[in-house]
Amino acid sequence: MEPAAEALLERYRRDRRKLLEFLLSSGLIKELRTPSGSTNSLSGVDLDSLSADYVLQCLQSGGVIDVAEASKKYTEESAYPVMIDSRRGSSFYLVADPDLVGSPPTRTPPPKSFRQTPDVSRASRRSSASHTDATTSGNECSSTFKIAEPDAPVSPSRVLDIPQLGLPSLRTGLSDDDLREAAYELLLASMFLSGIETHPVDDRKREKSSKFLSGLKNKRDKMQTQSQSFSRHATVMDIARTQMQASHNTSSFPFTISETMDACVRRNLRQLSVRMARREMDLPHIVLGLLNGIFKSDFTHEKSYRQWKNRQANILEELLCTSKDPTIKSHIAKIKDTEEWDIVMSPSERVAVLASLRQVALRLSSSAVQFGVQGETFYWTAGYHLNIRIYQKLLLGLFDVLEEGQLIEEVDELLPFIKSTWSTLGITQRIHNALYCWTLFQQFVSTGNALLLENVVVELQKVISAEGENELELQYINSLACSRRHNGSKMKLNLVLDVVFSISICCDSKLKDYHLNFSQQPSSFRFMVNLLSMVGVPTCKDSGELKLIKLSASNDYAARKLKSYVKGSTEAACRRVASKIYVESKSEKRHPLALLADGLKSIAEKESKVFSPVLSQWCPEALMISVSSLHQLFGEQLKPFLVGVSSISENIRSVLAAANQLDYYLTQLYKSASKANTSIRFSIQDLEHYQIAEVSKPFIIDWVISQHDHILEWTGRAFDLEDWEPLSLQKRQAASIVEVFRIIEEAVDQFFGFNLPLDITHLQALLSIIFHSLDSYLQKLLSQLVPKNHLYPPIPPLTRYTESVMPVIKKKLSECTLVDDNLGCNLNGLTTPKLCVRLNTLQYIQKQTGVLEDGIRKSWAAVSPSKSHDEEEPLEENGSNEALDALFSTTLKIICDTATDGIKKFCEFSGARVIFWDLRERFLFGLYHGDVGSSRLESFLPQIDNVRLSTAVDPPLCLSCFFGTSNAILSLLLAELVLFFRFLMRYAD
Repeated sequence: MEPAAEALLERYRRDRRKLLEFLLSSGLIKELRTPSGSTNSLSGVDLDSLSADYVLQCLQSGGVIDVAEASKKYTEESAYPVMIDSRRGSSFYLVADPDLVGSPPTRTPPPKSFRQTPDVSRASRRSSASHTDATTSGNECSSTFKIAEPDAPVSPSRVLDIPQLGLPSLRTGLSDDDLREAAYELLLASMFLSGIETHPVDDRKREKSSKFLSGLKNKRDKMQTQSQSFSRHATVMDIARTQMQASHNTSSFPFTISETMDACVRRNLRQLSVRMARREMDLPHIVLGLLNGIFKSDFTHEKSYRQWKNRQANILEELLCTSKDPTIKSHIAKIKDTEEWDIVMSPSERVAVLASLRQVALRLSSSAVQFGVQGETFYWTAGYHLNIRIYQKLLLGLFDVLEEGQLIEEVDELLPFIKSTWSTLGITQRIHNALYCWTLFQQFVSTGNALLLENVVVELQKVISAEGENELELQYINSLACSRRHNGSKMKLNLVLDVVFSISICCDSKLKDYHLNFSQQPSSFRFMVNLLSMVGVPTCKDSGELKLIKLSASNDYAARKLKSYVKGSTEAACRRVASKIYVESKSEKRHPLALLADGLKSIAEKESKVFSPVLSQWCPEALMISVSSLHQLFGEQLKPFLVGVSSISENIRSVLAAANQLDYYLTQLYKSASKANTSIRFSIQDLEHYQIAEVSKPFIIDWVISQHDHILEWTGRAFDLEDWEPLSLQKRQAASIVEVFRIIEEAVDQFFGFNLPLDITHLQALLSIIFHSLDSYLQKLLSQLVPKNHLYPPIPPLTRYTESVMPVIKKKLSECTLVDDNLGCNLNGLTTPKLCVRLNTLQYIQKQTGVLEDGIRKSWAAVSPSKSHDEEEPLEENGSNEALDALFSTTLKIICDTATDGIKKFCEFSGARVIFWDLRERFLFGLYHGDVGSSRLESFLPQIDNVRLSTAVDPPLCLSCFFGTSNAILSLLLAELVLFFRFLMRYAD
């Protein structure tokens, strides 16, 4: 340990002892227990072995400290890192230096195996069995659900592995950290060689000169602009350093470039750029320049120095070992040997080794080029496997370290500096477009940002459009060989084609389960399919040759491939739904098959709204394939279930309803897709519809029969309790009729709420219930009506004639009859206000019956059997409508006619009641009083007006709410008054 560190550690220990001495001697301690007993002296206590946290806890809890326990706590605490608590969270210091420890293994850890004990397995099966018993009673379901066992572990969704380019492997095993650091050093060298200066040496001289040239404003402005430019370049360099050392590092401990080391590298590269010409700008010269200018003393840790030196030696080995010079390997081996290079060899010997390697590098770089591309060097083709990897790291540095799906804001400033490395790494415009496209695609696969995929399409179009423009460049690209293995076949590709093929493989892999990969980001699906249409579908010929086939509806292989995407993705989505239904069934208390039907319907909805509209451009029958797969899969599970159904419970009913809805929805999707696809003839008979109607029809009939007696009973009870008082000022009908229609509407809603197949027999049974219920109510209501003949007064005997034979015998007797006690009670109950309530009730029946008929017609249209499966729907529509109209004519129309007839009878009775019963005192007993003028009709009109006004003002008598105005009541009363006078003229003198 260094002396400074030892002194600091001793200082911390001394401060800790003083703190414990203060706490123990502060008087807050009640008792200090030691192995030998309680004591008040601290002389025998080793304060360095006591836990300070334990002492503080004892002081807060009561002041009794056990020295043995404090020593034990200290030992336990020393085995763990020291935690530092703060508002942002807890942190701790590591015992080892991460820079010295290095990165952890890059390989993925082996999967943790899960072994289920027999007891757990049996318990799981017992739980599943009890759940099945709870959801199906008796022999409701004898089938076994085979999509996913309840105790089978669900495999997690597989993360898509991004394939790497098929570049030749690195012989020296350079890691990603090594490549990133090499890329950063190359970027700095290119920036310096391009004339960028971040710390100009003549700044001070320019500041002094500005004092003498203060009058020259233009020069002063120029110097200010240059200073700002230097500052901005330094900022860009710092951004590049941050991006290269922290971005997209798969290791837990990413490499870091310390400030001291970064300054040292910049200083050496700046000096190297002064001596180096552009034609000498290659990786071997940069590496040799750094080895010549950076020494072990520049590093704070020996391990960091060894890693840096070995990386430089490995780069030289990758680039120079193509030469047949035997001294190269021996020189590189000396550089890697730390003891020989730094201890045994003298500085002059090290310089000689580096000079020898420099001569080899100059000889190789000045050798003849192969293709004649502008700026081409030997290392373009000899070290392309390293150059391309380094350039990929530079492109990855353009993405934000915090949000990998976003480019940094300084991308427009950093990208030109990255392009300055083209001449060193052998990058052309087309190669850059291809690698940039591949980098964007990799980031999309990692982050799922749809905007990146859109940019991939743009960059790929640049690559495809530039094909064949430059013959020399094409020859050079063809020399950058990559190997690719796909489905057991191996082939050789150039770099650009390898990028295209890698994108095609990734697209193919993601589209095999597009329901999973694009369910959260459906907007990316269109770009992915467009991308696949540009690059083509990977295929292997009989000869073993791999080839990309463009998407086309006319190409058989491409069509089969797209169909396999649809079918495979649909089946995978079904398996995922099936794997969750047992858990959801226990939590939601629903049958698994009902949950499965809902899940498959959700898959079909997303397929029809999101995926099929995109795929239909190349595969018109995509939706029909998906619908057919969903329909067949659920049918295989439903068929044994229907066979085992012997009685209907709530769970069974939910399964039948969900299956019927799924069948109807899939059928409609299939029909709409087949109509849109006119090129291929499809029949709706391709779907084998579920046999739900055969199971549910007896159940619905039994339910309707059970509701018949129930509704009739409640109707009679409501009528018997009726007191014929209006509900309110606005609602003047009887409360009983409102209750009757509420019961009927509940039955109708429940009838159509079953969501089961219905036919005309079911509707006929439902309308029969409604008819009998309303008809029984009307018959009870009409039975309360007393014949109005009982309201007419008896004919008075005429005494003016002296004949022995009474004239009345010669006349026809009047139709009036005597009123018995029961009729008298009924007449007393049929008061004018209550008659008005009855009239309002009859009118309410007429109105609500029409509303009820409209609602039933709409509900029937939604579940009409003619719309479910039959192809000849227009041919059967007229016949079904005629049968429906005939059914309503024999039920609800009769109810309306009966109500209309009742209204007429009650109106006639009401008029007779007012004239011959309510106003009989005024009309009959005052008839012969006074002179003849007092018996004229005009004398009775005020009485009629009083009755009219009372019926118009008094709410119980308000007939005008249905008859338009109270004048209708007046006309009714006048008609009965005219009848009264006719009675008088007939039987009076």
